[in-house]
Amino acid sequence: MAGDAEKGGAVASANPDQRYGNQVTHNNENQPKIAPRRFDLDDQGEDIGPCGYVLIGLSILMCVLLFPLAPFFILKVVQQYEKAVIFRLGCIRPGGAAGPGLFTYLPCTDDIHVVDMRTVSFDVPPQEILTKDSVTITVDAVVYFRIQDAVSSVCNVDNVKTATRLLSQTTLRNMLGTKSLSEILAEREEISNAMQQILDDATDPWGVLVERVEVKDVRLPQNLQRAMAAEAEAHRDAKAKVIAAEGELNASKALKEAADVIAESPSALQLRYLQTLSAIAAERNSTILFPMPIDMMKAFADK
Repeated sequence: MAGDAEKGGAVASANPDQRYGNQVTHNNENQPKIAPRRFDLDDQGEDIGPCGYVLIGLSILMCVLLFPLAPFFILKVVQQYEKAVIFRLGCIRPGGAAGPGLFTYLPCTDDIHVVDMRTVSFDVPPQEILTKDSVTITVDAVVYFRIQDAVSSVCNVDNVKTATRLLSQTTLRNMLGTKSLSEILAEREEISNAMQQILDDATDPWGVLVERVEVKDVRLPQNLQRAMAAEAEAHRDAKAKVIAAEGELNASKALKEAADVIAESPSALQLRYLQTLSAIAAERNSTILFPMPIDMMKAFADK
C-alpha cells in the first residue's frame, strides 16, 4: 500500500500541469512542452469553504445594517470601454467580467481589477540587429493591440502591457535576424504582417488581440550609407557614360551618311559652307573665318 501511494504521488508530481488543465506536448527529445491556454471561466478553483460563506454572509449583513450609506460602497461604475474583473475571496466571481455600466460588489470580500479594452499603441525601442548578411542595422516599429478577454489578461499574465511590449522587441529581433538587408528594405510589409501573426498567436492566451504592426524606420551605419551612396553614384556614372557612348555612335553614323551624300554632289559642300556662314552671321561676330574651297583656288591658278 505504501509503495502504491508513493508511486501515485510520483506520478502526480511528475505531471502537475495535467492536473491544472494545461496541455502537454512532447518534442523530438521526448521532453514535455507546456502549451499556453486561455483562462476557463468554468475553472473557478477550489470551493471557498464554510468560512468563506460566513464572511460573505457577514458582509451582506453589514451592508443591510448600513443601508443608508451602503450604496456608496457597494455600487461601482465602469466606462463603456472598460471591464471589471471581480475576485471574491481570491476566486473570480461567476459570470466573468462585469460592465460596462453599474454593478454591485461586496467591499469586504471583493477585489476589483478594471481593464481598459481600448486599442493601445506603443513604440518598440530601436533594436540593433545583425542581419543574415552580417550588416548591423537599427530598426524600430510600432504595435497596435487591444485586450479582448479581460479575465485572461488579469489571470494569465502579471502585466499584460509590459509582457506584450517585451515580446514585441524579441520578435522583431528574431525575425529580422533571419533576413538580409535587401530583404528587409524591400519586404517591409511582409515582415510587418508576419510579426503581427506571430505576436497575435503568442499573446492569445493573455486575452490580447494584436491588430497591426508596422516597421517604422531602418537606420544604417554612416560608413554603410557612404558606401551605398558611392556605389549608387558609380552606377549612375557608368550608366551616363554608356548613354554618352551610344550617342557618339549614333552621331558618327549620321555624319558618315551625311558625308556620303555630300561626296556624291560637290555643290552640296558649297551650300553647306553658305549655311555655316549664315549661322555665324546670326551670332553677330566681328570676325568671320571663311574657308576658301580648294577647287576655287585652282580655277584662279589656271588663269
